[in-house]
Amino acid sequence: MNSFEYLEELLHKELKPQEGLPEPVFEFVSSVTPMVNVDLLVRDKGGRILLAWREDKFSGKVWHIPGGIIRFQESMETRIHKVAQQELGADVRWNGQILAVNELMSEHQERGHFISFLVECELVEFERLKVLEKIEKDRIAGELYWFSKCPCNFIPCQKDIYGKYFMER
Repeated sequence: MNSFEYLEELLHKELKPQEGLPEPVFEFVSSVTPMVNVDLLVRDKGGRILLAWREDKFSGKVWHIPGGIIRFQESMETRIHKVAQQELGADVRWNGQILAVNELMSEHQERGHFISFLVECELVEFERLKVLEKIEKDRIAGELYWFSKCPCNFIPCQKDIYGKYFMER
């Protein structure tokens, strides 16, 4: 069954886009329209930035700023808290300010175009955060590490627009 047949079948069922879309539907939607997402800039008291390790078919093996796509009829603030829980395992406080709005594009057909809101957040539950003490050679997707400088293996589309935040403060 191809994407279009699957979509036609799904149109006859009840979708719950607030809970996310089935992967084939998401891939179709993300191949014909930009996705809107939030990226969480989280700093420690020393100004270092928290990054997460990622391994997927779109980005490869890279560090990235935690973020997530805003669901249909979901507020930006709700997505910020859900991303913090899902990717950091801890909650954050957001002051309502948007640091930047950026357009990220890659060569991928699916997940190739994003409108991204960068928000600076403060950790609420610092003690719950599980951060690597040092960067290991073999990493697992989702591992976290504090960086004072932009790592060389930072996801390219984010490095281009967020690299400057490592030099601030």
